[in-house]
Amino acid sequence: MSKKLLMCAAAALFLLSGCTDKAQVDASGEYVDTKASNAPTITVNDSNVLDLITRLEGAARSIYFDFDQFSVKSSELDAVRNNANLFTGTDAAGLNIKVEGNCDEWGTDEYNYALGLKRAKAVKDELVANGVPENRVNIVSYGESNPACTSSSKECWGKNRRVDFKLIP
Repeated sequence: MSKKLLMCAAAALFLLSGCTDKAQVDASGEYVDTKASNAPTITVNDSNVLDLITRLEGAARSIYFDFDQFSVKSSELDAVRNNANLFTGTDAAGLNIKVEGNCDEWGTDEYNYALGLKRAKAVKDELVANGVPENRVNIVSYGESNPACTSSSKECWGKNRRVDFKLIP
């Protein structure tokens, strides 16, 4: 009996110990090595990094979607191209890009989370097609939890169906 208990304790300790490397899961459920980036690294202590991030995030345009859709509209492709040009510039080469999918209040929380993830993935694919290295782009969904507008109107809902960008040193 004590041998079984000892084996169970050892197995539990092994499983709970985990590994020290941090892993990230992408939209397909695959683990991504976040340390495998070829981009030069920038630390927050570097002078003007925060100013650079603020300037680039201010210049990046949000990408808007139709109701219940995750395909990038043809009318938004110029905005995606402009953002790709910003993100591939030499001053942004060491920054990673977080693509944030958002939804309006219609639908369940689970549905909106999934839709926001699909929107972020669609924009990531367009950025990569326009020259942004895939290993610099991460996606996240906020579903309906990060509204840009809170009134109940078609105009407001349209502002919430979007993808935003954050830059990370």
